[in-house]
Amino acid sequence: MEKLKLGFIGCGGIANQKHFPALAKLGARAEMLAFCDERPERAAKARADFGVAGAQCYASYAELLAKAPVDAVYVLTPNVSHSEIAVAAMRAGKHVMCEKPMAINTVQAEAMLNVSVQTGKKLTVAYQNRFRQDSIALHKACRAGELGEIYFAKAHAIRRRAVPTWGVFADKAKQGGGPLIDIGTHALDLALWLMDNHAPALVVGQSFQKLKDKPEGNVFGPWDPATFEVEDSAFGFIRMKNGAVVQLDSSWALNILNPKEASVTLCGTEAGAEMAGQQSQDKGYIIYNRVRHNQMLEEQPSLGSGGVAYFDGNAPKAGDGEARAWLDSLEHDAPLVVRPEQALVVTRILEAIYHSAASGQAVYF
Repeated sequence: MEKLKLGFIGCGGIANQKHFPALAKLGARAEMLAFCDERPERAAKARADFGVAGAQCYASYAELLAKAPVDAVYVLTPNVSHSEIAVAAMRAGKHVMCEKPMAINTVQAEAMLNVSVQTGKKLTVAYQNRFRQDSIALHKACRAGELGEIYFAKAHAIRRRAVPTWGVFADKAKQGGGPLIDIGTHALDLALWLMDNHAPALVVGQSFQKLKDKPEGNVFGPWDPATFEVEDSAFGFIRMKNGAVVQLDSSWALNILNPKEASVTLCGTEAGAEMAGQQSQDKGYIIYNRVRHNQMLEEQPSLGSGGVAYFDGNAPKAGDGEARAWLDSLEHDAPLVVRPEQALVVTRILEAIYHSAASGQAVYF
């Protein structure tokens, strides 16, 4: 079978930290053939580090789409350009893997979904946390009914002092917001996916910019208050159409002792479940709580690896699973793990939280 040919629009941090290394492990199935970045030196470095023989760099995404003989493109640019580039790519006959969030607002996300339907081109969004081992295990438990009816969830995206000081994260015009749209989007996607519930009815939200002028203690070094244009925290309360509720907490910097990120707490009629561990390092695990024999009980997996030196049984990386699943969809028409209509709901809720925070009013769907 001929290898899939891939192109990349955006060759920054997420490309180099997640997508390129994951795809490099799948060189027997796909080849990285085309690279584009607004900074030409980054595209050139990506080609040198990961490109196959004959790979090319392009001055613009339009040139890449017009000239590069690729089957699919990765949209790895600032949030504001996701929709524009993805729409153009699908109209040019390419399948699209788009980094999260799908878009900065509902209108742009709907445009992406509509063009995918019109062109028949596959579109997915890079919510790689669905591919963690703990996420997969909890998803199976939920689908098997082990938690019963899940009627309350907390989506956790809280850092104590970890504001990103690189790229354009604090640029509202390019990103559309701060931690809510950056890391809150992952936690919310996990919650809705695990609950199997993408039907919101009501959203109330509030955002804060309380620590903008207090950059001390940041793990990535001090940020520049003069260019910090987004919220530092945002919180949302989402009531679903079936009456279930989701509480979404997001912050890059919050005075809290026990931060949690990319994790979810679920409460059902038969049991509860809480993600624990170090999700960002693919070392998460699940603690289940339930009642048995008239006693409250907590259950969690064994965290030991057998103690064999150099054979730790390291969990596979979430990004690797994401890459494999995407190639499976392209090669074998396997179902998308992250469907665009689901990612659209996440964007719609995030936008509603921002609107509620600005207006002081609830947003109804």
